[in-house]
Amino acid sequence: MGTATQIDEKELLESIDEELSEIPNSRTDEVRALLTRLYYECMKTDKNTSEYKNKAGNPSHGLQCPRTFDGYLCWPPTAADSIVSQHCPDFVTGFDSSRLAYKTCLPNGTWYSHPETGNVWSNYTTCVDIEDFEFRQIVNDLYTRGYIISLVTLIISLVIFLSFRSLRCTRIKIHVHLFISLAFTCTAWILWYKLVVEKPDTIRDNTTGCVALHIVLHYLMLVNYFWMFCEGLHLHLVLVVVFVKDAVAMRWFTIIGWILPIILVSVYAVIRGQNATAAKQCWMEDSELMWILTIPVCISLIASMVFLINVVRVLLTKLHPCSAQPAPLGLRKAVRATLILVPLFGLQHILLPFRPDAGSPLEQYYQIASAILVSLQGFCVSCLFCFMNHDVIFALWNLLSRLFPSITPNMRWESVNGPPATQSRDIVV
Repeated sequence: MGTATQIDEKELLESIDEELSEIPNSRTDEVRALLTRLYYECMKTDKNTSEYKNKAGNPSHGLQCPRTFDGYLCWPPTAADSIVSQHCPDFVTGFDSSRLAYKTCLPNGTWYSHPETGNVWSNYTTCVDIEDFEFRQIVNDLYTRGYIISLVTLIISLVIFLSFRSLRCTRIKIHVHLFISLAFTCTAWILWYKLVVEKPDTIRDNTTGCVALHIVLHYLMLVNYFWMFCEGLHLHLVLVVVFVKDAVAMRWFTIIGWILPIILVSVYAVIRGQNATAAKQCWMEDSELMWILTIPVCISLIASMVFLINVVRVLLTKLHPCSAQPAPLGLRKAVRATLILVPLFGLQHILLPFRPDAGSPLEQYYQIASAILVSLQGFCVSCLFCFMNHDVIFALWNLLSRLFPSITPNMRWESVNGPPATQSRDIVV
């Protein structure tokens, strides 16, 4: 057997302490205990050592590289002039445990050393799917850029909504709440991708900051869904119930949109925080406890779908009350209203669970489409319900007329497009 030096206990502990010097104290003892346990398990005498074959395929009972622990995996005694492989460790962030890591035993019975560092080296480069990693980087960049675009347009929309007294009606107030929640969510997602997803050390250390960001992010996502539900409920009340006080409706919308998510996320955070298996790696891994959040979201989406169907039905009835077969014009208006209300009610999210199987040719297209669809929701609602809003155009037109009377055409907006629809009961489709 070869005489290559194994890592002894003292050398291992010194190496562990050096590696753990930058890890927060809350994680140091845990990681040290894990690595120490792996080391002792590795160094136990294996009385039934199996035969190893060299590159020629012949069994070798002579020169061997000794059993060693490299800090990740335990490598068994290996025949000289051969390569041994085993599955990548599952506790390292970014590693795929279904892939194989390799270690080379040289003909002289010593483990291969990296030519640049001179240290004994194991090949873990194969543990990361480079093509998949690069594709995920592209998808993450799409999400980040989409959220930035949405954030900019949402801020502009909020400035417009809050700057004109003529836009202060119940319908616009609900838009403002939804836009504020979307803007906060975009900001939280940008921080998540920049401070957590792109920082493997942060994920490994499972810091308090990244866990807090995870909780805030999921709270804001719930707020988004619930305010989209409020948008649908308000429109349904306007068209069907009719007689509802705006002040009472806004009070209930505020409770549903901002307070109810606090209760749900608090329950989720407390339960998951007490589960050691689920409370790791910044809570990025899917957990069964997500049902606490997903069930209310599913209920809100189903309710929004019912609201949309009923709103379209009412519109068709009001447009053509005496006709069993609506005219093409009425159908076009109903279709237009449907397409406009889908992003406002968040109904595009219903399509996201229908995900292709992992590894299928359609998966990458699904990932790109999801990134665009989700991250640009703020941009879509800003365009549809602010920049293309009749009230907003009217208010901006009057402002420009006052600021630049000499270059603005001397014409009244009402004479072309009708009076402004600033009343809370006024539904423009």
